[in-house]
Amino acid sequence: MVAYIVITREKTRSPAHLESYKKLTPPTFQDHPAIVRASNGRHEVFEGPDTEGVLILEFPTYAEASAWYHSPTYQAASEHRFQGADYRIILTEGSK
Repeated sequence: MVAYIVITREKTRSPAHLESYKKLTPPTFQDHPAIVRASNGRHEVFEGPDTEGVLILEFPTYAEASAWYHSPTYQAASEHRFQGADYRIILTEGSK
């Protein structure tokens, strides 16, 4: 069953670190196939706090999505994300 990682950027703190993160992230998918379903396009928050951007990634399975997030290459790239902005990252199983 497919799984999705939903990433929201809550607040940017360092654009320079986010640029580094954007450059380091693509290679993290080399061994972890994902489909980008949404990437910082137009969005509207109906309830809850505002968000600056939304990214939705689709993975073949829940385990593969988790493996990508916990992979050493993504964790190394995410150090720049931690310094660049506040994010919320959610892993959810798709519908049957």
